[in-house]
Amino acid sequence: MIERIALAPGLEIPRLVTGLWQVADMERDGRTLDPEQGAEALAAYAQTGLDAFDMADHYGSAELIAGQLLRRPAGATAKVLTKWCPEPGAMGGQTVREGVQRALDRLQVQRIDLMQLHWWRYEHPGYLDALAGLARLREEGLIGAIGLTNFDAAHLQMLCAHGLPVATNQVCMSLLDRRARGRMAEVCARHGVQLLAYGTLGGGFFSERWLGAPEPATVDDWSKMKYRRFIDAVGGWAALQGVLRAAQQVAQRHGVSMANVATRWVLDQPAVAAVIVGARLGESEHRTDNLRVFDFRLDAADHAVLEEAFAATTPLPGDCGDEYRRAPFLTASGDLSHHLSALPPVFAREPVPGHADRWRVGSGSVWEPIAGYARAVRAGSHIEVAGTTATHGQGTVVAPDDAGAQTTYILDKIAAALESLGGRIEDVVRTRVYLAHADDWQAVSREHGRVFGATRPANTMLEVSRLLGEGYRVEIEAEAIVD
Repeated sequence: MIERIALAPGLEIPRLVTGLWQVADMERDGRTLDPEQGAEALAAYAQTGLDAFDMADHYGSAELIAGQLLRRPAGATAKVLTKWCPEPGAMGGQTVREGVQRALDRLQVQRIDLMQLHWWRYEHPGYLDALAGLARLREEGLIGAIGLTNFDAAHLQMLCAHGLPVATNQVCMSLLDRRARGRMAEVCARHGVQLLAYGTLGGGFFSERWLGAPEPATVDDWSKMKYRRFIDAVGGWAALQGVLRAAQQVAQRHGVSMANVATRWVLDQPAVAAVIVGARLGESEHRTDNLRVFDFRLDAADHAVLEEAFAATTPLPGDCGDEYRRAPFLTASGDLSHHLSALPPVFAREPVPGHADRWRVGSGSVWEPIAGYARAVRAGSHIEVAGTTATHGQGTVVAPDDAGAQTTYILDKIAAALESLGGRIEDVVRTRVYLAHADDWQAVSREHGRVFGATRPANTMLEVSRLLGEGYRVEIEAEAIVD
């Protein structure tokens, strides 16, 4: 019996979702898959009860293929989970609407079951506007539910505290990538967000084929390119072999495949609604074996075997989604720093009149020219960032009841100001934190430590009777010295 779960009212899916990322891999040589043949392949999944499909605006022709399925009788119950991955920038209502309409047109539908947002740089706060725009389109009926893709726990907490209607977060999770078992699971439990887990089979490395096999000199598809980097990050081929041996031991106990064990382990993790298993349409399919994941359960002895293998690996650094935003870049393309550095700065810098070595940036506040201050100023190698609050746009207070969430937003804003002046958050040598409520010190300290735990700038934390403006709970200043 296929397990099913509700992601949102009216949106029930099987706990095994068919992922179409590999359509882009299959089309990377310039060819385009035949939509009718692709839809025929998807229909075979839908007819077995695996009637949910995950895709994105950049997965080649995946949305077009899914659109063909939805026009067939076999697609009558199918659910489409797609993604919008815009370049960071201004996210006005029309921009958001155009992004959604593009998916609606490609899918040939009037409503998208789940629209998931991916955002490249937290330093650019446009994702708040993008999600607010998606929420308005959900009210119009163009979207059934709103999800995220590769957001970390701190920013998920901030968005939920801000009141945005987030149903899901799609993140990597596998026997090698266990980051989502930490704070991510706690935030999801607190706010009722469910995880969609991809990378569960490690690009195909979690299979009998690779048990005891020599390390390959090269790999030939994007999935394996990506997850080979994960393998290297957790300790290399020997670490993978240790986990594979443990998975084989568990699989033999239950008479199932190692892939089944890898999938079942993820399904059993807190907050996980479903796993996404990729399909190479028309080339290979493993529906029969995949369905066996619903025929058994892992017991305490199984988990003990796996945990022993986990202990011999190196935990992946950082939080979910970090692999797209900072080193080590664990993606199919490898190092993405060139892409990120090519994105325009959040704030535009300008010279300070009368000072050849001085630059400033403004945040766009109407009060900056009136009161005569800047968001940040660089003089030589020294950057001063003004007192920063969780103000979005022209006066919206972000997450007014959550000081930790406000700290997340503030530190992103400080990082954006530093980057616009040629600095980095790692260059900060001093911060000053002002609290409206002394009881908030711990939540603020945890977020401060998340960002500055490695560099540890000098810090002063003060309680003040009241910050300027209703709803503000924390304000932070920063000083940086650029090498």
